[in-house]
Amino acid sequence: MKKIIFLLVFIALINIVAGAQTYRVVMKTTQGKILLELFDGTPKHRDNFVKLAHKHFYDGLLFHRVIAGFMIQGGDPDSRTAKQGQLLGDGDVGYTIPAEFNDKYFHQRGALAQARDDNPAKASSGCQFYIVTGKKFTDETLAKEEKRAGRKIPEAQKEIYKTIGGAPHLDGNYTVYGQVLKGMDVADKIVNQKRDKNDRPLKNQVIEKVRIKKKFLGVWL
Repeated sequence: MKKIIFLLVFIALINIVAGAQTYRVVMKTTQGKILLELFDGTPKHRDNFVKLAHKHFYDGLLFHRVIAGFMIQGGDPDSRTAKQGQLLGDGDVGYTIPAEFNDKYFHQRGALAQARDDNPAKASSGCQFYIVTGKKFTDETLAKEEKRAGRKIPEAQKEIYKTIGGAPHLDGNYTVYGQVLKGMDVADKIVNQKRDKNDRPLKNQVIEKVRIKKKFLGVWL
């Protein structure tokens, strides 16, 4: 009887842990590895990224748009076989993801967010993402941003934008669903590459492979 009870408790524990679905991402690039976490508070974006990564969708794609002091963007399927200098950014997977805005998640340096085209629902691209490299702000520049956006930036977020940096003008417009845990030096190397007039790096910056780690009973597998 005790063995049965123990087994039932163990199964229940596994289900609870599995239900949390906490994921990390290991992204190997031309410049090195980036480790990210995916937020459970944005389940649609989280699960979509995990689904594509499990299919090895991102393997071999490029960071096709880089802007110093702002971000690096990748995930365009057309970039897999793109010729040098080819304009990229319009590739997709045939669907969008409903916006998932959460006040806890904002465009601080290292934020993982989903790109999108111009649409009233602010629905995200099904595949294209970006990582914020950002820049630091002052009280004056943040005040201007608040006036432009017609909203107040929480004090805790202001401190991060002043000390760490980010891209506050994107908050509330693009869904943030993850954060870099390690490897911002890699992102900085990518964002500082020489680029053409369309912000594409002159030397291909490849997402060599993307793999998912899941937390199971306190261990990342």
